Amino acid sequence: MPPETFDQTKTALLALGGQRVWSLMVSLFGDLALTEGSTIDGPVLTAVMGTMDIRPEAVRVALHRLRNDGWIVSHKHGRTRRHSLTKASRAETVKASAHIFAAPAAQDSQWQLALLDDADTTSRETMEKRGFAQLLPRVYLGALGAQAPENALSLSGRSAPQWIRQQIGQQMLEVEYTTLLPILETAEKTLMAGHLDPLQTAVLRCLIVHNWRRIVLRHPALPPALLPDDWAGHRCHLRVIRLLNRFPRPPLIHIAPT
Repeated sequence: MPPETFDQTKTALLALGGQRVWSLMVSLFGDLALTEGSTIDGPVLTAVMGTMDIRPEAVRVALHRLRNDGWIVSHKHGRTRRHSLTKASRAETVKASAHIFAAPAAQDSQWQLALLDDADTTSRETMEKRGFAQLLPRVYLGALGAQAPENALSLSGRSAPQWIRQQIGQQMLEVEYTTLLPILETAEKTLMAGHLDPLQTAVLRCLIVHNWRRIVLRHPALPPALLPDDWAGHRCHLRVIRLLNRFPRPPLIHIAPT
């Protein structure tokens, strides 16, 4: 594979997701060091961040912030510094990962309508955290397994009229998904048949996960029956999973010498 092919994909994903280094690191640790006991050694972190054209001083600042925020811990192992998620950040990351790495086919087509007793008792933000999108001030739609408030009337359904699907789809960050989609499509066309070394694979996965999680974690996970057939988020989801499956997590020891 010509090196410029990988570089073009990397540049496009970096430009889309911005270069908040601490946020990129959150994505990297969430992908490569999620299991208990996993660490990312300093040379590996330096190699990955360097391949993304991030300066060493920016890496140090980001590490300092994440340690102060209680997101990672660092310790010396001989002459190498090792970094890992804290217990609390790992638990939070595991919860988010269930959504980030979910297979599209795992989404249930059934849904429910939740009617609240009034528009002020439960906020829209609270309902979104419960997995519901607002249709009307007192009316919310969500997956069948979403937990409606105790005072809500919950009704299940299987099909939804197009006007509901279009209205809900407009809340699901359509612009962001539409911007990400062509980059993923190009990556699929240019990278899937080629070969990436472990370092390139780690970088590609980090940038895909980073851009995907920036969008997918900002809205409820709704079943396909509540969304337009041509919803860009679904098409992004398919390509994200295909690319991640095509380029599985590389062993950390193969990414860079430690």
